[in-house]
Amino acid sequence: MSDLHVLTVPAFHDNYLWLVHDTRHAVAIDPGDAAPILAALHQHGLSLTAIVLTHHHADHVGGVPKLLQHFNVPVYGPRHEHIDCISDPLDDDAVLTLSEPPLSLQVIATPGHTLGHLSYYAAEQAWLFCGDTLFAGGCGRLFEGTPQQMAASLAKLAALPDDTLVYCAHEYTLANLQFAQEVEPGNPALLTRINVEQHKRDQGLPTVPSSIGLEKATNPFLRYRVAEIIHHLHAAGRLQEGEPTKAFAALRTWKNDYRPS
Repeated sequence: MSDLHVLTVPAFHDNYLWLVHDTRHAVAIDPGDAAPILAALHQHGLSLTAIVLTHHHADHVGGVPKLLQHFNVPVYGPRHEHIDCISDPLDDDAVLTLSEPPLSLQVIATPGHTLGHLSYYAAEQAWLFCGDTLFAGGCGRLFEGTPQQMAASLAKLAALPDDTLVYCAHEYTLANLQFAQEVEPGNPALLTRINVEQHKRDQGLPTVPSSIGLEKATNPFLRYRVAEIIHHLHAAGRLQEGEPTKAFAALRTWKNDYRPS
């Protein structure tokens, strides 16, 4: 296995930008802000060799123009989203192979948050970069896609190996898990996770990455077929029928309205 690492680069209020790097070269994933990326590159003595984008929202692409002023590098991203700076558009099931650093990414179409959203799976390292599709304990809002699309996208990601590390783009974990406890209070794995993640935040540490196995055990948007969640959707008056896609849609709508206590 190549000697690659993932560097967490905080940005804005709660974003995480990612640098995948070896000892000399780095790939930036969703660099919404150039300044922290440039600072991290300088601090670690790295040269940027490529930029990879999941979707068109400004907090994921806003730093690209400035980075391109410093580094003449290719910009990879979704073919079916309007992002002016993309030089190399990507489609579902493509494989993006980079040489510096040596990295192979399987491209996975994950529409829902946006229609053209892509996620990237590094099989050799068991890393998933999923933008705003799958969050630690949650999923992205449906700004453009349908519940059916998002549920199908999450199912693709849930099918990855359980030890896959999930590098999502925001620190939303504790709020997501509070909602998860609202809809599935009888899940002991969830209570354990809340305590673990709260301890991380108390120490100023990120809760990301999580893992696919942990998400399958605690994330309500991967567990919307579970009887207890269906029961609480009915009890809250948010679901009259138990068809799974309707349950997913009702759960996402509830999360939109949810205000932690």
